[in-house]
Amino acid sequence: MRIHPLAYGLLAYIFSLASATALTYKLAPNEKACFFTYVGQKNAKVAFYFAVQSGGSFDVDYSVVGPGDKVIMSNPKERQGDFVFTAQDAGEYRVCFNNEMSTFAEKMVDFEIAVENESRTSLPQKQGSTPEQTSALEESIFKLSGQLSTINRNQKYFRTRENRNFSTVRSTEKRIFNFSIIESGMMVAMAGLQVFIVRFFFQGARKGYV
Repeated sequence: MRIHPLAYGLLAYIFSLASATALTYKLAPNEKACFFTYVGQKNAKVAFYFAVQSGGSFDVDYSVVGPGDKVIMSNPKERQGDFVFTAQDAGEYRVCFNNEMSTFAEKMVDFEIAVENESRTSLPQKQGSTPEQTSALEESIFKLSGQLSTINRNQKYFRTRENRNFSTVRSTEKRIFNFSIIESGMMVAMAGLQVFIVRFFFQGARKGYV
């Protein structure tokens, strides 16, 4: 299958519109970590996604702060979030994760910050192609880009669910093991107590006969 030459240019154009940063960070107990991204123009869309993959109750405090220390969003004890907001001002934006509520638990946090410009410029047309063909190809590529983004976010969601379910399984397994140890210990103690009581009665009976 041959790909239309305009598709290559359109794909390069789409990727030049958006800049994204995806990281995994280990948040230590009592730590607050901030990450920065620069928005070059007003009314750019900023997408922010995070998910706590492991540690404690899988929750963390987060905040998004814009230029001039303007708080855009802030919530405590969230497990994950997926937000898109419009940057009203150009400048530096920071995303902070706060684990000061935890004394011992480390948190593994996956997050992604993407900055995307809203404007679309006209692509140069290939000689002999009609504007309708170019427009249809452009819309198809943009739709494909949106679907790939949706698939990517679904994969992250299922990965988070898998990690949490696996953690639940390990916690349940540990509880069952500890309960089995306690139950076995109680059974041994009960058997020893029964032997002691039986011997006590027999010794008392012998003394009575004497």
